[in-house]
Amino acid sequence: MQVRVRFAPSPTGPLHIGGVRTALYNYLFARKHNGTFVLRIEDTDRSRLVPGAEGYIIESLKWCGIKVDEGICEGGDYGPYRQSDRTDIYGQYADILVSRKDAYYAFDTPEELEKLRMDAEKEAITFIYNEAVRDNLQNSLSLPENEWKRRIIRGEPYVIRYKMPLNEDIQFDDMIRGHIVVNTSALDDKVLFKSDGMPTYHLANIVDDHLMKITHVIRGEEWLPSLPLHVMLYRSFGWEAPKFAHLPLLLKPDGKGKLSKRDGDRMGFPVFPVYWPYGETAKGYREEGYYPEAFVNMLAMLGWNPGTEQEIFSMEELIDAFSLEKVHKAGSRFDPEKAKWFNHQYLRKKSNKEIAMEFREILRAKGFHLDIVRLERLVELVKERVNFVKEIWNETDFFFISPEKYDLEVIRKRWNSDTPSQLLELRKVLSELNEFTPEVTEKTVRSWIESKGYNTGAVMNAFRLVIVGALRGPHIFDIISWTGKQETLDRIDRGLAVIGKMTE
Repeated sequence: MQVRVRFAPSPTGPLHIGGVRTALYNYLFARKHNGTFVLRIEDTDRSRLVPGAEGYIIESLKWCGIKVDEGICEGGDYGPYRQSDRTDIYGQYADILVSRKDAYYAFDTPEELEKLRMDAEKEAITFIYNEAVRDNLQNSLSLPENEWKRRIIRGEPYVIRYKMPLNEDIQFDDMIRGHIVVNTSALDDKVLFKSDGMPTYHLANIVDDHLMKITHVIRGEEWLPSLPLHVMLYRSFGWEAPKFAHLPLLLKPDGKGKLSKRDGDRMGFPVFPVYWPYGETAKGYREEGYYPEAFVNMLAMLGWNPGTEQEIFSMEELIDAFSLEKVHKAGSRFDPEKAKWFNHQYLRKKSNKEIAMEFREILRAKGFHLDIVRLERLVELVKERVNFVKEIWNETDFFFISPEKYDLEVIRKRWNSDTPSQLLELRKVLSELNEFTPEVTEKTVRSWIESKGYNTGAVMNAFRLVIVGALRGPHIFDIISWTGKQETLDRIDRGLAVIGKMTE
């Protein structure tokens, strides 16, 4: 069997990372089995379409490195791949179901149905359009044949509903959740074809999956309640159903409920792959500085476990290791700090030159223009301290700008009456050096401290304070070697002058 899977999003807004994970798992499964990954745009709900959303979906998948084999851009033998371009297909299949008496015409107006729901609520029951009530409503099962046909000829609005059988156990298997049994008494007669001439998701989805020869339907857990109807539709058409796998939910960081944009806004992390520019804009992982490989690796581990201790996977390694049998049933809690950790691992794997090239663009925007070799030295000093390239500036600003402020708490705790004279001595020691490498400056300064009998911690803390402005940053001798002798001496002078006034 030639494996064929599809990712079938609706262009109704930005693509949630849960949707990206669904696309990723489909892609990994297809590649693992030398199959085909199809992108199908399901846009039959015209009232909810958002301009730009379709292009956003395509851009997001490209950024993630999820390569589409067949789709609206790539073409293929089973197109069109946009459902709105296939609208002439679905009516005939709805008619087939009616002719087989597995579906029927229903003329009930939205107002009539809403009244029935409200009346049911008053009785503390739930209104379900099914076998128990359908014979008392306005449909082709309850009305005389000449009347419902006359209504259709007159152009009265109608929908086509599936006729769910009474009290029958529907049995099916899910590749993640195992064997499932659902009794039809708990199910309603879903609308398959709407009064606007468009199919609902249920009909279009089944027809397209069949016509596109989809062998495995891998989708989110939220579609599990629809599976009994889909299984029945395959039976009604006489088609062989694909294998189904329903993925677990992505949960909030506290594990309580489905991850949402509101959680990201509240806690400061994205829930979309790339920036969403339309209407209520939203930040994306790409713009936050995540590498696509890190984002994909992180997503893959949300709901799937390789069965080993390995956490860092290339796309090729994910393809080789992936299997639906190792996907969890339970929801997977999203951890924003773990997401940062993944990006840190990928940043560490990059060469100093690659990181320096990225950081150079940030520096240029701030008005600093340095050669790449010099920046490579800087990157080497701080790359272990950051999760993102954009964070390098916060770790290195003092390399470029002499401190304008000095940490008051450090001054209070570390600055004493001997500090100014000791720093002046240190300044003289440094000024006499001809070589200003980290090795030479450190050896010289430490020898001087030892010869004088000074407290090493006290001297070095004061030295860092005047050079950096606070007790932060990499090795102090790496810092002064990078900034150079004259700048180091100038900072000692400036620090002594400013802090001297502050401590008078």
